[in-house]
Amino acid sequence: MKRIEHIGIAVKDLDAANKTYEAVLGAEHYKTEVVESEGVSTSFFEIGESKIELLAATDPESPVAKFIEKRGEGIHHIAFYVDDIHAEIKRLKGEGFRLLNENPKPGADNKLVAFMHPKDANGVLVELCQERPSPALPDVEGA
Repeated sequence: MKRIEHIGIAVKDLDAANKTYEAVLGAEHYKTEVVESEGVSTSFFEIGESKIELLAATDPESPVAKFIEKRGEGIHHIAFYVDDIHAEIKRLKGEGFRLLNENPKPGADNKLVAFMHPKDANGVLVELCQERPSPALPDVEGA
């Protein structure tokens, strides 16, 4: 793992949260994106080499909606940047950690992502993320 790539924060209202974080950080968000497969709308802020990702549910059955229902708004996950997500998944499994994704999947901000079970990381949802390869190269096993 190379560095903290971003911290994901679950929010109820993305527009209101954008205004809050623009005031807190003194900077505007640089990107919004809907991730249909996860049922979320996201917004990103850059802070030095790291980012803040705000996540608002677009589907009441999405993991983020369920998180907010159970725990309220707040830190949802910590994402770590990796050079080779497939190798990192294999390494973590070899260490005995459970992954919620056996194979990486497309995520927001042009990333491949995989999540580690929070029960194996002291209650923290850990996300692995890697830049997606160019379209000419396969980015997901079996693609």
